[in-house]
Parts: sequence; structure tokens; C-alpha cells
Amino acid sequence: MTKKLAAEFFGTFWLVFGGCGSAVLAAAFPQLGIGFVGVAFAFGLTVLTMAYAVGGISGGHFNPAVSFGLAIANRFEWRELIPYWIVQVVGGLAGAAVLYVIASGSPNFAPGGFASNGYGDLSPGHYNLLSALVAEVTLTAAFLIVILGSTSKAAPPGFAPIAIGLGLTVIHLISIPVTNTSVNPARSTAVAFFAQTGAVNQLWLFWIAPLAGAAVGAAIWKLLLAPGSSPGLIGREER
Repeated sequence: MTKKLAAEFFGTFWLVFGGCGSAVLAAAFPQLGIGFVGVAFAFGLTVLTMAYAVGGISGGHFNPAVSFGLAIANRFEWRELIPYWIVQVVGGLAGAAVLYVIASGSPNFAPGGFASNGYGDLSPGHYNLLSALVAEVTLTAAFLIVILGSTSKAAPPGFAPIAIGLGLTVIHLISIPVTNTSVNPARSTAVAFFAQTGAVNQLWLFWIAPLAGAAVGAAIWKLLLAPGSSPGLIGREER
């Protein structure tokens, strides 16, 4: 269990540091040319790389909503859920803290939103609460379907991390303008405490919506799509 929790810690650390770091450090400078498309790919690549690196140890969740959805789909042990949540949040906070130390080394640094999520005035496109809720629920549900499908026995073996990483990239391409993309309560929690925009006050949505979306996605997969799957984890394709 210790190795599983360590893997989840480092995976979530990398997701927050790499994904949010691309937004805070690189996308802040237009001359670098990565834009929000680059940020979307950065998030996808963090999951892809860590899924290959440690997915075989912990399942490569790096996201409380993913762990929750996998438990609902009978692909993860309920007794391990809370320990996973704890290390995912702590790993995300550690990634955000390291990012803050690096970013604050610039004389022009101002935390601002610090890649945090939000709706209304805190939404990049000023989308309202309903838009943010629907986007996060829908996209997290789709993410769980991608995860469950790509790790099922019907999927080609060895390609799950690629499908999951690209799936997360598409999710960011859709929803960065709406909420700055969460679909991950640990990612949202990690940076909210370093932002100067009141993002903490909206953090409740970025727990409730991804968890609800994960439940919906897991239910859809379990009831309608599962090809007779047996319990398994992200890093271990079913046989």
C-alpha cells in the first residue's frame, strides 16, 4: 500500500506541477507561443507519462474523481479510496508549492489566478455557475468512460495511457475557456490556496461536479458499455 500511495503522490505532483506550471510559467509569455493549446497538451502529457511510469504500481489515478469512479465501477477497492484522496491532495499541494517557489523568483511575478478554476468572474470566459457545473460533470463523465474503456479487456493492450492522456487534452481544449478545466478536485485544491482571486470560495464546485461526473460516467460504463470486464486498474489492462 505504501508504494501505491507514493505513486499517487508523485503522479499528482507531476500533473499539477507540469500542467499548471505550463500555464503559470510558459503560457504567461505570449512570445513562447504555447497558448492554451500548449497548456492542454501539457496536462495530457503529464498523465500519459506518469501512467506509464507508475500506473503499474497504483493504477495511475492522480485524481480523486477517477478513484471514486473506478470504485463505483468495481475496478478499485473502496477501502483504499480515502488514503488515495489524501495523498492525491497532498501531492497536488506539493506540486503547487514548488511551482510557486519557482514562479515567485521572477521580479514581475504576481500570483493572480495561479491556474486556478472558477466560474463567473473567475472563469476565463466569464461563464456562469450553470455552465461550469454542466461542463465539469459532462467532461468528467466522459473522462471516466475513456479510462474504463481503454483499460477494459476489449481494448488493445498497452495503449491505455495514450488514450487517457489524449482524452484529458481534449477535455482541456474544450473547457479551459469555461472553468480553466478541473475534472480533478486535487488539481483544483492545489492551486486555489496560492491564487489571489478568491478561488478557494468556489472550490466546492470543483469537488462536487467532478465527483458527480465520475459517478455518472462509471454508471454509464457499468450499465451500458462494459464488455464483461473484470476488476482492474489503469496501468493494468484486463485479460
